[in-house]
Amino acid sequence: MTSSTPSTPSTPGTPQSASAHAADRRRLQELISELAVVRGRVTLSSGKEADYYIDLRRITLQHEAAPLVGRVMRHLLGEADIDYVAAGGLTMGADPVGTAVMHAAAQEGVATDTFVVRKAQKSHGMGRQVEGPGVDGRKVVVLEDTSTTGGSALTAVEAVRAAGGLVQAVAVIVDRDTGAKEHIEATAGVPYLFAYSRNDLGLD
Repeated sequence: MTSSTPSTPSTPGTPQSASAHAADRRRLQELISELAVVRGRVTLSSGKEADYYIDLRRITLQHEAAPLVGRVMRHLLGEADIDYVAAGGLTMGADPVGTAVMHAAAQEGVATDTFVVRKAQKSHGMGRQVEGPGVDGRKVVVLEDTSTTGGSALTAVEAVRAAGGLVQAVAVIVDRDTGAKEHIEATAGVPYLFAYSRNDLGLD
């Protein structure tokens, strides 16, 4: 089992140092490789086949990894100068990622909401597809844990825009290098960011 000493979270109200980020990034990469990469022939949700599967819910819902996800994604968005006040995506892969980002922002003293996009609009109650604090007129980031074709992220982008949200970027933890970046940027017209490539994880 890989072991490493995780960085100490930032003091509330202060940004993370470069050395702390490097430690977070390194440890999260170790945990993804150790816990989330499942090798063997599988069929992905997109219908495509692959020689490995990345089950990032084993990371985003894990006690040590989840805070690292929030801090690494916050840094990714900050480095790209993405301005946003809420982050979320299509249930359920994006749900814990949005929550992690929200808590990481709070640790820095930054108010950032999260939201959940249903796969289809509710037919009862308030009939909403985007749940949580309203996104109307607000700058938001659409999140995913990983993406193969970009379909889930684009579904979320469409729903958020229909609810009046101003999508600034799509960001994922792991990019599989299977065309999602090109498809999302061409279709949604926003940057596509990722924290790790498949090469970073030794999956080339």
